[in-house]
Amino acid sequence: MNLTLSEQWLTMSLMLLSGIGMGVVFDGYRVVSHELRFAKWTLPVLDLLYWAAATLVVFQVLSAGNNGEVRAYVFLGLALGVIVYFLLLSRAVIATVRWTIGAVRYLIGLFIRLFHIFIIRPLLILYKLCKVLLGFLLALTIFCYKIVLQLIRPFWLLTRWMFRPLLRPLMNWLMPIVARWRLGEKAANVANKTAAWWKRTFGRKP
Repeated sequence: MNLTLSEQWLTMSLMLLSGIGMGVVFDGYRVVSHELRFAKWTLPVLDLLYWAAATLVVFQVLSAGNNGEVRAYVFLGLALGVIVYFLLLSRAVIATVRWTIGAVRYLIGLFIRLFHIFIIRPLLILYKLCKVLLGFLLALTIFCYKIVLQLIRPFWLLTRWMFRPLLRPLMNWLMPIVARWRLGEKAANVANKTAAWWKRTFGRKP
């Protein structure tokens, strides 16, 4: 298919812009990989992904410009775009990318500092205050408990002295009743039955 002169110039202009875009992306990912210290073994993989993506994008642009026809002016436009970029724009793009990375790092550090100042530090202070308060309340509780014991002790001694004459007759009355219940014998019987069941079940004494 023959293209008009205007279509050819449009395609060449698109290829020129594509070459500039390829240079921008190339410098951008190189600076990012250097600043973020990517592992060396990832660089060949990134290069391969870059060229695959660049080829796909250029093909899409070429398809939109002249239905995918490959002509000499296509490569000429790409080459001119790359040359123009590296002669005129490369340093500015690299400086811009580095400044952007520095700005992002600064904002992240600022966010971390603000988070520490307004969130972490108040929580630590609140934790320390709660710890001190709980320690004070515990000490106060123990102190009050000791005071209450000291106050109650005389009344307890007095009450025990007053009811001591009644306790002995009460115990003399309860002991025969408890003896009739034969609690010791019943407990021994339960223990013997349990031991016998254990021996039958597991073949050994518990």
